[in-house]
Amino acid sequence: MSKVRIGSGAALLAAAMVLATAGHAAPAGPFAAACETGEPAMLVHVVGFKARTGVVRVQSYGGDPDHYFDKGSYLKRIDLRVPPAGALDVCVPVATPGRYAISVRHDIDGSGHTGRLDGGGMSGNPHVSLFDLMFKRKPSPDQVAVMVGHGLRVVPITLNYLSGASFGPVAAS
Repeated sequence: MSKVRIGSGAALLAAAMVLATAGHAAPAGPFAAACETGEPAMLVHVVGFKARTGVVRVQSYGGDPDHYFDKGSYLKRIDLRVPPAGALDVCVPVATPGRYAISVRHDIDGSGHTGRLDGGGMSGNPHVSLFDLMFKRKPSPDQVAVMVGHGLRVVPITLNYLSGASFGPVAAS
């Protein structure tokens, strides 16, 4: 999946055409319009759902990269229902161009609590092992960093789920 950076005017039209041909749906969430204004924003493209139930939580992080994914350190948090089919595109605006990260959690039963069936992913799609999960090890900031300029940046994320003794994407059917 390619990443797109967009300025304004004709570039916005070009971006809309790229997103439409790349299989992106209209952005979802309370900030959907921000992806159409040309202001700094991330369009988080989530794929690989194990089930079409529950809630997806998208969180953005900025500032000190050593604190990406620390509890409560997110900039924006967006909770949405899982779509009945296809990918989920979520628009996440940022205040200024810079270096950010994204985390996504699929709460399959919508309980609000992390369970063994739930899945997740991060910007950069770093490999996360079962041991990383058990010992709460975070990936390197360089693996998850997203550079956002003066416009839209598409951030593809593939969800991973626990399966036996491994943690990874679900097999395509």
